[in-house]
Amino acid sequence: MTPSQQRVSAAEPGTKPLKVFILAGQSNMQGHAQVRTMDAMRLNPKGAALLTEMHHPDGTPRVCQDVGISSIGSAHQEQTGRLTVGFGASANGPKIGPEFTFGIWMQKWLDEPVLIIKTAWGGKSLHTDFRPPSAKPYEFTSTQIETFRKQNKDVEQIKADKIEATGKNYRQMVDHVKHVLSDIKRVYPDYSVGQGFELAGFVWFQGWNDMVDRGTYPDRDQPGGFDQYSELLTQFIRDVRRDLSAPEMPFVIGVMGVGGPTQDYGPDQQRHKATHQHFRDAMAAPAELPEFSDNVVTVLTEVYWDKEVAELRRRENAIKPMIDMIKQSMKRSEISRSEGQEKIDRLYNETFSPRERELLQKSTSNFDFHYMGSAGIMAQIGKAFAEALQ
Repeated sequence: MTPSQQRVSAAEPGTKPLKVFILAGQSNMQGHAQVRTMDAMRLNPKGAALLTEMHHPDGTPRVCQDVGISSIGSAHQEQTGRLTVGFGASANGPKIGPEFTFGIWMQKWLDEPVLIIKTAWGGKSLHTDFRPPSAKPYEFTSTQIETFRKQNKDVEQIKADKIEATGKNYRQMVDHVKHVLSDIKRVYPDYSVGQGFELAGFVWFQGWNDMVDRGTYPDRDQPGGFDQYSELLTQFIRDVRRDLSAPEMPFVIGVMGVGGPTQDYGPDQQRHKATHQHFRDAMAAPAELPEFSDNVVTVLTEVYWDKEVAELRRRENAIKPMIDMIKQSMKRSEISRSEGQEKIDRLYNETFSPRERELLQKSTSNFDFHYMGSAGIMAQIGKAFAEALQ
């Protein structure tokens, strides 16, 4: 991407403004890849190539001295400091999200200081939580209203709650960005006021809650079923640029890719194929608009899905009933714990090679909808986001 970048604060002659990037979205922008899964990246050629940049020579996680970060939503309190691991979702951490490799490669390519402002909350929608100010109010369908009544729910209270929730995270996002920019030295102590700053790019990585919402998108398995998402995302881009006084700020849409390319879906994924593809198309649609032709791009995160590990997990699911039976026998004291573990190990050794078993057990840490909690996947996505802003 090579559009002109919006300078928000002019720099003194002879100095370069600090490059500021905003990363926003829901749980996958938070990041659910346990740091322990980084080591398994050495077992995958694509991952191994990135791992060298993610570690110091002594094997400890890298601390990026020239990349500062302020993050809200991933932990109970704002997190600030030099970019390193641990800025992913805080629950059961430390974890990484796209921010880690995004910052590593962005600074490497720019060869100048970088500040990341990350605002991400799990389980949030664009149709409500991030709803842009210029969008019309959320309207419940007659089917939704009828369902609420059948469930004996207070329809008026539901409507009131919806009004209160609408746009809440959008406002928190914009307010936090402005808060950080009002006192950059608080987050990035090496910053000089005379240096100035540029809002050099915005990355949006969200979508799961909208994609699975049958009430808001009743025709989601049909072409056009997610048109409203495209419209809202278009308004979101316009509003963010307006509210941050950055009319040409480059914008990256991280298109949901859990499960990999839909043309490669197996038999157990076919029931989701149409919905997933229609949603991905809707996410990517704003980048095709003439007004965004030179400053909005997409990153198809499906290409970074780890097909090998997904297949290993499928094979593991096939032996889980037998493993559960063994564990029940152990619980009932029908066999000793050591005998049970020996049987379980034998099952794994018969099903997987040593490399496959290590890859299976060490490279994932979460559910599929969180990209398996894989550092290998998340690292590739973060780098791709940075590359899209070059």
